[in-house]
Amino acid sequence: MTRLLKPVLFTLLLLTTYLSEAQTNQTEGVVLYTRRTFWPKITARMTYLSQEQKDRAANTWKNEEGSKEKMKLTFTPTTSLYGYESESSESEDGRYTWRNRELALFRDFANEKQVDIEEMLGKVYVVEDSLRAPSWKIGNQVREIAGHMCINATTTDSVKDQVLTAWFAQDIPVSAGPERICGLPGLILELDINNGDVIIETASITFKPVAADIKLPKVKKPKKLDEKGYETMLKTYIAEQIKEQQNPYWEIRY
Repeated sequence: MTRLLKPVLFTLLLLTTYLSEAQTNQTEGVVLYTRRTFWPKITARMTYLSQEQKDRAANTWKNEEGSKEKMKLTFTPTTSLYGYESESSESEDGRYTWRNRELALFRDFANEKQVDIEEMLGKVYVVEDSLRAPSWKIGNQVREIAGHMCINATTTDSVKDQVLTAWFAQDIPVSAGPERICGLPGLILELDINNGDVIIETASITFKPVAADIKLPKVKKPKKLDEKGYETMLKTYIAEQIKEQQNPYWEIRY
């Protein structure tokens, strides 16, 4: 009996060690996302726009797959940094290139701190404050994303009046996610903004040491705000654009 138990116990020990190491290795790495924005759908729901503006958006973005952007999230168990995959983007046919706006969204979960660098409205802003995670309602739906079983969760953005649906992987126990979204018991692998207006999907995940890569870029003469000031600025701008019957999201992130 004792002889039989020894191999079994040894096997269990190896399995436990393997699973422990696997979980440890899955708390640090890089996620590449594809962010797709469906402008015709967004403008169609804006009742304050003229039909001409809506038709123009529909004719400009006929691609059913949406306007694509490549995004990158670098994460560790305690920090994350999100932004564009590269400094410039190009059209799918390769004919056009353009400079991406400054975007670096940093989260320090251990010290409950957030620092966002964001270019909009003709300026570069640095928004620094204590970490503020959304109030989530975790659902009961499950689906596989990039080889990981994910659970859905929903919240709302009161500033932009949006419904957010996230899919997070419990086997990657990191509270990070794309855009300014975080605070779930697992890495967010997909984010749906306002019922399909914008969908941010995982293209790939690579687990590797990345702590040394999480650094905020230096910005010359930025305009500094706290979270309250940032939200007030957005609310004011959105209200002004609606009053002028214009789409506010040409200049700020949807």
